[in-house]
Amino acid sequence: MGELRVSSLPYEQIERIGEIAEEAARRSIVSRVPKRGISDLSISVELEEAETVNVEVDVEIELSPLFRNMNPKKLADASVKAAFEAVEGYLRECGCRLER
Repeated sequence: MGELRVSSLPYEQIERIGEIAEEAARRSIVSRVPKRGISDLSISVELEEAETVNVEVDVEIELSPLFRNMNPKKLADASVKAAFEAVEGYLRECGCRLER
């Protein structure tokens, strides 16, 4: 899980951030493990708006027994990192100020 804070954004941008984070996390996992190797995948992106917009990404993955040599925790951590990198890239394009 990870967290990122951003100054206030319009609803459309907040919605887009959620989509970008989820897509990036999913791409990160399927680039390392074929879909048939994933038994269960849960990607949760939460955005909370107060003075800033807080972004939280949580990824849980269960792999097929055929892929027992892979570490699901490392895959999840890498996908969270990829999600934040994608969100940060989008926010930089929008000219937003980021806090970690």
